[in-house]
Amino acid sequence: MPDENQERLATDLGAAVSLLMRHLRAASPQGELSPTQRAVIGRIDTDGPATTAALARAELVRPQSMRMTLSALEERGVLARSPHPTDGRQVVFSLTDEGRRMLTSVRQAKQNWLAVAIAERLSPQEQRTLETATALIRRLTQE
Repeated sequence: MPDENQERLATDLGAAVSLLMRHLRAASPQGELSPTQRAVIGRIDTDGPATTAALARAELVRPQSMRMTLSALEERGVLARSPHPTDGRQVVFSLTDEGRRMLTSVRQAKQNWLAVAIAERLSPQEQRTLETATALIRRLTQE
């Protein structure tokens, strides 16, 4: 059972991570993308082409909602659909070249913002502390 200090640390860490994520989203040149759209692009990039149903399950949304997200991304030229290789009733969505460019641009902008913030706002000692904290956060998120 966590004690008071651990509860406070959990609250503070959660708030700090949320604030960091907001800053990273703001640094992105693709600010007009919704969090779900960003998640879908990232998931397809990582896991490969996927069906609407698979993406909806992975993102914990209803298939109807995922269809709207996929349609918006397809309309922007970020995703392309193709027939499912074994099930003619389904389609598979994959990233287009434009989608890969967009994803690279978003990731680079976020990384650049964070690298500049670390260099300008943290002392060398604080940067080493952050490196240690990063390893600890990775351990917390291991399954």
